[in-house]
Amino acid sequence: MDELSLIQKIAVWVLPVIFAITVHEVAHGWVAKLCGDKTAWMLGRLTLNPLKHIDPVGTILVPGLLLATTGFVFGWAKPVPVNMHNLQRPKRDMALVALAGPVANLLMAVGWALFIRLAVAINTVEISLPMLYVGIAGIMINTVLAVLNLLPIPPLDGSRIVAWLLPAQWNYYYGYIERYGFFILIGLMMTDILGAILSAPIGWVKSVFFALAGL
Repeated sequence: MDELSLIQKIAVWVLPVIFAITVHEVAHGWVAKLCGDKTAWMLGRLTLNPLKHIDPVGTILVPGLLLATTGFVFGWAKPVPVNMHNLQRPKRDMALVALAGPVANLLMAVGWALFIRLAVAINTVEISLPMLYVGIAGIMINTVLAVLNLLPIPPLDGSRIVAWLLPAQWNYYYGYIERYGFFILIGLMMTDILGAILSAPIGWVKSVFFALAGL
C-alpha cells in the first residue's frame, strides 16, 4: 500500500480497524453473558455501534500516528467490563471470555478473505481495487490483533488462558505482573523484540488467509 497517499490509507484502514476492535470487545462480552456475567450487556456494550467502544487514544490517535509514520496499524477499544464473580466457573470462563476476542478476529479475517474473492469476481477496476485494498487491510489488522492478544503477557487475552492452566499458587505471582504489562509491551515494542517474536506467527497466519483469498 506504499503507493497510496495518507488520505487514501486512512480511507482503506478506517473500517477494518473499527470493525476489528469493536467485534473483538463484543465477543468478550457476549461469551461473558453466556457464562453468567451480564455486566457488559447491562451497560449497553453488546452492540456493534463503534461509538460505544471507541477509545480516543487506542482507536483514533495511536492507529492514526502509526499509519502516518510507520504504515503499521494497531489499536484497541475500551475494554468490555467482566465481573468474574458472576461467572459460573470463574477461572475456566475467564479463559473462554479471553479466547473469544482473538477467535472473533480470526473469523473476521476469513470474512475479509471472502470479501477479496468477491472483489476479484466483480472484476471492475473502479470497484475491485478499493475493495481489494480494504480486504487486505482487514486481514492484516485482524491477524495482528489475534496473534498479539494471544501473548501470555497480562492483561492480554493470552494471559487469561495461561492463568486457567496454571496451578492456583502460581496464579497470584503471575497476576502480579499485570500492573507492569503495558510497560513490558512498550519496552518489547521499542526494542523490536516484539516484532521479532510476532513476525513469524503473523506471517504464517496472514499467508493462510491470503491463500484463502486467492492472493
